[in-house]
Amino acid sequence: MTSDNKTQNASDNGQTFTKRKLHPHVDLQIDRSWFDELQHRLSRNGPWDDWTLYQLAMEAEQAKRVESFEQLQCLRTLPSFEPMPHQIGTASKVLHEMGGRAILADEVGLGKTIEAGLVLKEYMVRGLVKRALILVPASLVLQWVRELNQKFGISAVAQKKEHTWGYDVVVASMDTAKREPHRERVLGTDYDLIIIDEAHKLKNKKTTNYQFATQLRKKYCLLLTATPIQNDLDELYNLITLLKPGQLGGQSDFAANFVVDKRLPKNEDQLQEALSSVMIRNRRGDGGIHFTKRFVKNIPLNLSPEEKALYDAVTGFVKERYDESGGDLTSMLSLVTLQREVCSSRDAVFLTLVNLFKKTTEDSPLRPKIWELVEKIKGITANTKAEKAMELVKEMNDKVIIFTEYRATQEYLLQFFRAHNMMAVPYRGGMNRGKKDWMMDLFRGRAQILIATEAGGEGINLQFCHHMINFDLPWNPMRVEQRIGRVHRLGQTEDVKIYNLCTLGTIEEHIVNLLHEKINLFELVIGELDHILEKLEGGESLEQRLAKVLLQSGNDQDLKRQLNTLGSSISQIRNEVKSSGSNPYSPGPDLLVKMDRLGQSVEVKP
Repeated sequence: MTSDNKTQNASDNGQTFTKRKLHPHVDLQIDRSWFDELQHRLSRNGPWDDWTLYQLAMEAEQAKRVESFEQLQCLRTLPSFEPMPHQIGTASKVLHEMGGRAILADEVGLGKTIEAGLVLKEYMVRGLVKRALILVPASLVLQWVRELNQKFGISAVAQKKEHTWGYDVVVASMDTAKREPHRERVLGTDYDLIIIDEAHKLKNKKTTNYQFATQLRKKYCLLLTATPIQNDLDELYNLITLLKPGQLGGQSDFAANFVVDKRLPKNEDQLQEALSSVMIRNRRGDGGIHFTKRFVKNIPLNLSPEEKALYDAVTGFVKERYDESGGDLTSMLSLVTLQREVCSSRDAVFLTLVNLFKKTTEDSPLRPKIWELVEKIKGITANTKAEKAMELVKEMNDKVIIFTEYRATQEYLLQFFRAHNMMAVPYRGGMNRGKKDWMMDLFRGRAQILIATEAGGEGINLQFCHHMINFDLPWNPMRVEQRIGRVHRLGQTEDVKIYNLCTLGTIEEHIVNLLHEKINLFELVIGELDHILEKLEGGESLEQRLAKVLLQSGNDQDLKRQLNTLGSSISQIRNEVKSSGSNPYSPGPDLLVKMDRLGQSVEVKP
């Protein structure tokens, strides 16, 4: 054998090659590494990989497998939580029947945020959405960011600086987005999906918010609101036109085809068909939606002699001013507030009196009368309600949220609990995003007590807490229900316990009786409460009626008689609503009852 065709072995980068010289000018190299690899495998497990590697490969292939286009693919990517059946059904309906444009009108506490998150995640998994903008009230921006990141694994960011608009998923407030220099940037961007929370705030097409929303460039759009109608059918028309222009025809066509008057629809079958392609409304009473129980306890309290003297003096002062005004209720709003504050704390009363004193002239006969009230405040050294609240908190030995209507009462309670070595943190509307988030983290992790005002309580979710104390009660039942909805909502695993502090011999005693006995508020769902109040009010709110009764009653007996009459009216309306609610097709002028029939809920299979 000559050297020209002599076989040689060569090594190149650890691989074995066979080199054969076939021609003086041609070298042919043959890769023999596969043979060595085969020999190695044969000496170990035969010609197969490890079993664990095979299992991983199988799992990877199964994860990529799409068995049905109708399935939500995103559910496989959500290991941290399991959505409720009605939420999954809603997301599927939005995707497959509504083309990604829908009004999510579930009742409060049913998880509209979760439904919107599912839709967003599904579109992202399918590669149909990359850029998304979520517009929410400023107080909810960080809550939305946290939900999207933690539950859905979506890298959402809160809008803070100009460069933040460049991220794929941005959460911002409507007020921020619509003003310069942000406005031009937002309106110049093509978004794949836009989500607007609390969309009922867009109901008036003449507002700057509505005009701004109509100019947003979007492929898909979700509007979230528990109350798609608050006053008249035009609000519903405006929302649907914002979502799908032309769905209900022009304004005149809609009025001619579907409206008897502003609060009464006609041709309900056709209207239902038109709404069914754009709106989903799940209710608490629907099958498959379960809440923990709600236990309510009213705590009657006897005021100290000094506190009762202040209450009586304030009541007399307010009635004198009403008589002097000639029965003009509109001029009495601040003084009615004074009457309500005296059931909360001396601090709240003092602050209002100081402001009233500043508004009067130096020679005003009101000044000495105001000063008399201030002197009575100085004689009060304790707060009966605060002491009872502290007693309840100690008995609970658990986290509790205390609601008050007044900032001054909130400040007093913070100092009161701190003086007794109990950690309490505030939550109120005036705080910026960062401080609200900080307070919530402190409550979740270290503090036992969160003291919240009405403005601060809007939109927050407190499922990790199941004790609530109403330190004072609003005269508007909807606000009481909204307080309870902060803790009694989907995701709450414990029965919710609610304590109402009630001072005997005051207007507060009658308010508790109305809410608890006549309206049966604490056992109703929010939809039923809507119906009751709409039937009752007829242009005059329950708050106004209560103020009028308080001011016009000559004595305690007269006050009780008038409030009993009002309570009987409420009881009758409640029974009518419950009986009509048992048959969703029953006739009647109640707009919200009809909305619940017209709004399409998701069928949830057990």
